[in-house]
Amino acid sequence: MQLQTLPGLFISHGSPMLAINPEQVGPALERLSLNLPQPKAIVVMSAHWESDALEVSTAARPETWHDFRGFPQELYEIRYPAPGQPELAEQILRMFADAQLSAHANSTRPRDHGVWTPLVHMYPTAEIPVIEISIPRHSTAQSLYAIGQCLATLRQQQILIIGSGSITHNLSELSWNADQAVVPIWASTFRNTVVSKLNNSQFDDVLDFNTLPYLNKNHPSLEHLAPLFFAMGTGPRFSIVHSSFSMGSLGMDIYRFD
Repeated sequence: MQLQTLPGLFISHGSPMLAINPEQVGPALERLSLNLPQPKAIVVMSAHWESDALEVSTAARPETWHDFRGFPQELYEIRYPAPGQPELAEQILRMFADAQLSAHANSTRPRDHGVWTPLVHMYPTAEIPVIEISIPRHSTAQSLYAIGQCLATLRQQQILIIGSGSITHNLSELSWNADQAVVPIWASTFRNTVVSKLNNSQFDDVLDFNTLPYLNKNHPSLEHLAPLFFAMGTGPRFSIVHSSFSMGSLGMDIYRFD
């Protein structure tokens, strides 16, 4: 059977509550998965794995990690037992080496919620192998983009590549009263600026993120924006899969790169 080319994705996973309170995003993720060929494997860069150097999970059976506190017990009972794929992980390490990107194997890393909260909606049977890669702490937007470029050819092997973060992510500004939640202008302006630049193939302007409006208000730290730069490297053609906000300012967009 001929392999089909899959896109690269940027998925805003927002809060861990996405797993049990999907709002608009869960159905969008489910529709997206139904409209794609079934992946042979999934590679995810999550906002919740930062490391000193670039790392690749080589575990055959990573544990489901509930890397958060203070949420409903129901959330802690979720398991996402998708296998790893050590052979593919080794292939990825070789690809990094060939591209002169220093990377290391990690056989003990559990699977954080940036990986499993979107995947429980996309592939709930947890049968597709999943490999996680880290965000090097001292990486630049350009180096994350280069990591995405390095792995882009995996798309032609029917492997789905995902950057999992959030297009806006300032937890101190969230509105916990859903009935009174209003999207603030600083959040919508940031999101709309990024989308406009991606729509016009101005990738360099997005990689030069310090020029984006209200950057610090939307991203007091950059780990949830970093997976976007990675996803951008996987393909030059941008499209929007889904756009919404949760709790006022938490952007829940999903982008596709072909």
